[in-house]
Amino acid sequence: MGMMVRLGPVGQRRWQRFRKNGRGYYSLWIFAFLFFLTLGAEFVANDRPLYVHYGGEHFFPVFASYPETRFGGVFETPAVYRDPFVQELIKKEGFMVWPLIPFSYETVSLGRMEAFPAPPSPENWLGTDDQGRDVLARLIYGFRVSVLFGLCLAGLGSAIGVCVGAVQGYFGGWVDLAGQRMVEIWSGLPILYLLILLSSVVTPDFWWLLGIMLLFGWMSLVGVVRAEFLRGRNLEYVRAARALGMGHGRIMYQHILPNAMVAALTFLPFQVSAAIGSLTALDFLGFGLPPGSPSLGELLAQGKANLHAPWLGIAAFTVLALLLSLLVFIGEAVRDAFDPRLEG
Repeated sequence: MGMMVRLGPVGQRRWQRFRKNGRGYYSLWIFAFLFFLTLGAEFVANDRPLYVHYGGEHFFPVFASYPETRFGGVFETPAVYRDPFVQELIKKEGFMVWPLIPFSYETVSLGRMEAFPAPPSPENWLGTDDQGRDVLARLIYGFRVSVLFGLCLAGLGSAIGVCVGAVQGYFGGWVDLAGQRMVEIWSGLPILYLLILLSSVVTPDFWWLLGIMLLFGWMSLVGVVRAEFLRGRNLEYVRAARALGMGHGRIMYQHILPNAMVAALTFLPFQVSAAIGSLTALDFLGFGLPPGSPSLGELLAQGKANLHAPWLGIAAFTVLALLLSLLVFIGEAVRDAFDPRLEG
């Protein structure tokens, strides 16, 4: 109800239409729950305890690194809390509180006697990958990386696309003509091949990959925003504002951009979905995030390479299918909520 109070009449009607789409509405809640859960992945899956009580002192290894000597050990190196020797030292004068999953995305499960990849067990609920790392922990961290990457790429790409489309549509003429030719040439480049080529030359990381994909990820909104500004620049209130001496930037921002943002918001969930799909494809091909990074695409590639370990491919496919389905359902609900044919 608080959201309803802050929204205007049009916003309230759109929110009500969004809520009536049960599939999209509940998908939003499920997605928000999973996203905020994985944002705190270190508190859910970690090879460090959440809390250690030792010798009357309080320690929080999830936030800070402590040397083994703080717990009666002999080495000044950071304590390895999964080491039985360190665990015995702490149990003598205290106790530890572990997260639900006592593995990080890079922790090797050394207690398994089977060859890796090992099947699901009480210790590793979804098994391990071919390097002995817990699959569930890698899924949790991989979900977070994928969603953050998709949101960053979609948000920054939308901002650039809106700006380019706004300038083209508002000024028209040779500005629009030159902008359209540039967009046509740029969109005709083989994006995937260029990404693979650049990834083979430079070792990619999260931000490098985001920057490269951003070079090609801003064009999807240019057309719809340009059309909205071409239509809006000839409306009576825009002409009146121009006649009163209002600057071009203020006219674009205050009078035309709010209408164009409807299209941007409608496309946003689909852009996030496309960005996650692109990152997964690059990781699957081996041209994405650095080796060892938590990645849904890398786990899919492991499933392909280890057909005798079906839990790898099934787990990665299930999480990816759920994530993309939730985003598509949210996007459909947002599209229906902002449908101009239902206004009034």
